[in-house]
Amino acid sequence: MTQTIPGSAARNGVGDPPAAETISGGHLVAKALKAEGVDTVYTLCGGHIIDIYDGCVDEGIAVIDVRHEQVAAHAADGYSRITGTTGCAVVTAGPGTSDAITGVANAFRAESPMLLIGGQGALNQHKMGSLQDLPHVDMMNPITKFAATVPHTARVADMVSMAFRECWNGAPGPAFLEIPRDVLDASVPLEQARIPLAGSYRASTRSAGDPAAIEQLADLIARSEKPCVLLGNQVWTCRATDAAIEFVRTLNIPAFMNGAGRGTLPPKDPMHFQLARRHAFNEADLIIIVGTPFDFRMGYGRRLSPAAKVVQIDLSYATVGKNRDIDLGIVGDAGAVLAAVTAASSGRVTSAPDRKAWIEELRAFEDAAYEKRLPRQHSDASPIDPYRLVHEINEFLTEDSIYIGDGGDIVTFSGQVVQPKSPGHWMDPGPLGTLGVGIPFVMAAKHARPDKEIVALFGDGAFSLTGWDFETLVRFNLPFVGIVGNNSSMNQIRYGQIQKYGEDRGRVGNTLGHVKYDEFAKMLGGYGEEVRDPADIAPALQRARESGLPSLINVWVDPDVYAPGTMNQTMYK
Repeated sequence: MTQTIPGSAARNGVGDPPAAETISGGHLVAKALKAEGVDTVYTLCGGHIIDIYDGCVDEGIAVIDVRHEQVAAHAADGYSRITGTTGCAVVTAGPGTSDAITGVANAFRAESPMLLIGGQGALNQHKMGSLQDLPHVDMMNPITKFAATVPHTARVADMVSMAFRECWNGAPGPAFLEIPRDVLDASVPLEQARIPLAGSYRASTRSAGDPAAIEQLADLIARSEKPCVLLGNQVWTCRATDAAIEFVRTLNIPAFMNGAGRGTLPPKDPMHFQLARRHAFNEADLIIIVGTPFDFRMGYGRRLSPAAKVVQIDLSYATVGKNRDIDLGIVGDAGAVLAAVTAASSGRVTSAPDRKAWIEELRAFEDAAYEKRLPRQHSDASPIDPYRLVHEINEFLTEDSIYIGDGGDIVTFSGQVVQPKSPGHWMDPGPLGTLGVGIPFVMAAKHARPDKEIVALFGDGAFSLTGWDFETLVRFNLPFVGIVGNNSSMNQIRYGQIQKYGEDRGRVGNTLGHVKYDEFAKMLGGYGEEVRDPADIAPALQRARESGLPSLINVWVDPDVYAPGTMNQTMYK
């Protein structure tokens, strides 16, 4: 008896031999997604792509439909970060694909593996001006690790798996496939279609680096009196938390964390430092940078002492030594490399007693910086000091709270104060600095991890970019605690304009209306509250938590207070 394949051709009449089993392009997409372990796609519908939905239904893949394709792409990025697998968004041709470009670009700079599948006009109408025809592959090539057109239905699943492979080649990143409408809708004999088996088309990427370089780093650590390590994004990408903790604690190395590396060590860990980073980078004799490029966030490497030995560990050969000379570069998986160095250091480093003074020195700087800022974190000023808001958010977080930051100045404040209490519990856009990631990241995080509480801080400008998909969170029952730090301004830009052009031109092109986002949340079926008194922040957050709904607490913050990170940006000098 032959198997009936969803999307297959009809059988011949009675007495005729059975027709060949066939399968459509959309069902081949779904089978390839299932083989990769994808259980959710984010999408906005279009006529070019609906056969993929039909396949997803048969394969048990959830379809979450959003209100803007940028949201779909950001959600696929967020899904990847949360799950450690490959996120997927499906959008239609032309404006559907171009709307998703920002999400793909953000994933590219953030080294986040995701696949965007875009529709395209039929191949038999190529270059004829079909509906929504655009040169998608040409547009996507600069911001993806792989971009291609599927030329034939029999190749659909094969090329989906090819795209997934490239997502994980070296430092991860996004891939793009366009599938012409006639390729997607057509059916081919099942025996002609190559459908790669799950787990059979990708190799391990967990390289431990050059053994000689591992030994060299172990020697540098053994001789160092003032080492420090920066644990960056790739520590979480590589799921290297345990190896990083063992490395830091066994070898007595003070640790700083950035990006998704935040939360690797709990806030009270003796090796956890946050506010003494500049002093450490100025005074250390050995600086180990793990999974962080020398981009603008690192002053292109110039913020590291020229007298220090500098070691860079990264998944990408292209990143190591870029923008700054280094003393040692190791290309490999963060966890595998750190574990190998810890093992190689056995017998060379015991309790490292000479580092006690160095750790105490850093702790003194850390404590002094914290005490200096503490009065503002407890400020009763009205309008509310942003430091007070982010302090209350930090106090509100639990071990199970995933924190998401989406904004400019207000999120810069939070970067100094908010400390996630567990690994993988911090999400921000990454180095592209994209506003509008918050709602889609919430969508992905809560869907992928329903057991976790999601807490998101938005600037009012950032929320406005993708905020209509708050309704999608209501529709799919994805509760979260949202806070809008509302100063009715794009305040990070406003500060720069004042510095460059004077106070009288500081309000050009950056001032927003006084929007009551709490009422917006209520209108869409969520929970909302307005806060003007700092004493009301904590109770409002608790009520949002207890509501069991998507929520927005609209907190009016002082528009004339700016984060130190905003004031120190070089573009405003």
